[in-house]
Amino acid sequence: MPGSSFGELFRVATFGESHGTAVGGVVDGCPAGLALSEADMQRALDRRRPGQGLSATSRQESDTVEILSGVFEGRTTGTPIAFTVRNENQRSKDYESLRRVFRPGHADWGYQQKFGLRDHRGGGRSSGRETIGRVAAGAVADILLAEAGIAVLAAAVELGGLACREIDLAGALQRPYFAASDEAPARWDERVREARGQGDTLGGIVRIEARGVPAGLGEPVFGKLDAMFASALMGVGAVKGVEVGDGFAAARSTGRANNDPLLPGGRFASNHAGGILGGISSGQDIVLTAAVKPIPSIAVEQDTVDLDGKPARIKVGGRHDLCAIPRIVPVLRAMASLVLADALLLQRRLGRS
Repeated sequence: MPGSSFGELFRVATFGESHGTAVGGVVDGCPAGLALSEADMQRALDRRRPGQGLSATSRQESDTVEILSGVFEGRTTGTPIAFTVRNENQRSKDYESLRRVFRPGHADWGYQQKFGLRDHRGGGRSSGRETIGRVAAGAVADILLAEAGIAVLAAAVELGGLACREIDLAGALQRPYFAASDEAPARWDERVREARGQGDTLGGIVRIEARGVPAGLGEPVFGKLDAMFASALMGVGAVKGVEVGDGFAAARSTGRANNDPLLPGGRFASNHAGGILGGISSGQDIVLTAAVKPIPSIAVEQDTVDLDGKPARIKVGGRHDLCAIPRIVPVLRAMASLVLADALLLQRRLGRS
């Protein structure tokens, strides 16, 4: 599968670089007749913009989306839905000092080895700005899922090593950092101030839940639903780990404790499996957790090498988030929605729903 495309029937391709003219994407395979407007995409993109908490970058973009094709009189036509978002507030000169050196923790080295060149201005395609296309496409997937009674929720459950003391995903959109609890943002603000004072950055953990998912989505072997989720979430740049259900805690459990007893009426006594059994949805809530690494652009000097392989020291300038949370929350939620939309269409194609 090409490196800028995702999905089998509900397919998404993204384009653009952080400091280029625009970013955007194309959704192909969306059924005709869905009610879709630019406002639907804009609501999703507004959640991805800076502003939810103290960790956000100072780079301000309106992220105004324009739908170019695939919609007529407010309804999808069944043809490719193309959309674009203009870059408005680039400051490429801030990155000139990085033209000949590699930033530790970034994709710079890997891109240079793969392509023989790289865009030093914010990382080009490896920038988090690429995720605009994913979030806008996820808004289309959400409309398809809503018609099937499926809702996808996401929230930050940990930042800088400080975990939420309670979990309420439903209220996350109304809280700073998209936090899963009311008490967490104040503690996280203090942690962010501490890290900023040290010139450092922070990581975090995001929880995603999909509710109303019918049993039977996913394929038995190579198209396992949990494998698709893992691929989708790990495909987001800062994500370094994904758990389904109890995840790594299951490895420290026992079969007796980890199994989910079945009850009459298609119910289960627990959900340690996270709503997926044998790669196929069980009808329970799907529960996913993603580990997000600290932003690698730190305001202290680091050791590196230049294009000639000689030792160098750098201090990364420019405007950066101090933590990918909260802006990564809507991105991960969108990727989960894209997986489910694709799985739902695959199930329908086989006449199984």
